[in-house]
Amino acid sequence: ADKNETCCCIFPHLCFPNLNSSCRRLLRPPSETALLYTLLVFVSLLTVTLNSLVIFSISHFRQQLHTPTNNLLQSLAVCDLLIGLLVMPIEGLRYIETCWLLGRLMCAVTPFLFYCLVSTSLGHMVLISIIRYVTICDPLLHTSKLTITNVNICIFVCWAASIIYNGLILMEHMGNPERLSSCYGECVVVVSYIPGTVDLFITFVAPCTVMVVLYMKVFVVAVSQARVIQSQAAVTNAKAAPSAKNSQRKAARTLGILIVVFLMCYCPYYYPTFAGEDTSTSLSYYSILIWIELINSCLNPLIYALFYPWFRKAIKLIFTLRVLQAHSREIMIM
Repeated sequence: ADKNETCCCIFPHLCFPNLNSSCRRLLRPPSETALLYTLLVFVSLLTVTLNSLVIFSISHFRQQLHTPTNNLLQSLAVCDLLIGLLVMPIEGLRYIETCWLLGRLMCAVTPFLFYCLVSTSLGHMVLISIIRYVTICDPLLHTSKLTITNVNICIFVCWAASIIYNGLILMEHMGNPERLSSCYGECVVVVSYIPGTVDLFITFVAPCTVMVVLYMKVFVVAVSQARVIQSQAAVTNAKAAPSAKNSQRKAARTLGILIVVFLMCYCPYYYPTFAGEDTSTSLSYYSILIWIELINSCLNPLIYALFYPWFRKAIKLIFTLRVLQAHSREIMIM
C-alpha cells in the first residue's frame, strides 16, 4: 500500500499511476473540475427531467393523449432520456478526467450505445416530420394510414434499424476496443473517411433533406390555408384577419426553430468528414462536437413538446400534485 501511495505521489499526471503503460492525464485546477462536474450534473438531470415529464404526461393521460404523434413523442423522449442518463455522464467523465476509467468492456459498449441513441433520436425526428406533412397536406391519408399500430411498427423499425446499422459500423471496434489505444486509460474510436462519408449521407444528409423538404411543403400549405382564412375573414369579419397573419407567422417561426436547432446541433459533428478527415475520439475538438450534438436531447422536449398546450397543462398538474388525486387521468387537458 505504501509503495502504491508513493507511486501515486511521484506520477500524479498518469491516469493509472501504478502502471508504467498508463496514459497521461490533464491536471485541472480543483475549482475548474468542480465547475465542470456541476455543469455535467445539471445538464444530465435537466435532460432526464424534461424527457421524464414528456413520458409521464403521455402515459398518465393516455386516454386523451393516445395518438400516433404522441406515441412517437414518447418514444423520442425515452431515447433522449437514455442519452441524458447514460451517455452524458460517461462522455462528461471522459472529458473532465481526460482518461478512460471505465475499462475495456465499457469502451466497447459505450460508443455503440451513443451511436444507436443518437441515430434513433434522429429517426424519430424524421418520422415526426412525415406525420406532420401527411396530417396537414393529406388529412384523408392521415386518418386511414397513420394509425397507432402503424406508427408503433415504424417506431420498432427505427430502433431495430439503428441497432443493426450501428452494429455494422462499429463491429471492428466492439470486437477489439483497444486496437487503436496507444496507452492504458484510453478509449479511441475511429470511423475512417469512406465509412464516415457513407454515414454522413445515411444519418445526416438524407434525413436533413427529408425534413427540410417536408417542412417547407408544410409551410407552403400552412401559408396557403392562412391566406384563404384571411381572405374569408376580410369578407365576413375584418377583425379576424390579423389572427390569420399571427397564425402564419407562428407556423413560420416554429418550423424555423425546428430546422435551425437541429442543423446547429448536428452539423458540427460531421465537420471532420466535411474536412476530409477520419472521425476520431482522439481529435482535440471531439468533445465539443459531441456535446453540441448531445444538447439536442435536452432541447427536443422543449422544441417538440412545449409547443403543445396540453403538455404545459400536464406539467402544471404534475407540479401541483393533482395527478395524485383519484380520477386524475380523466382530467381534460386538451
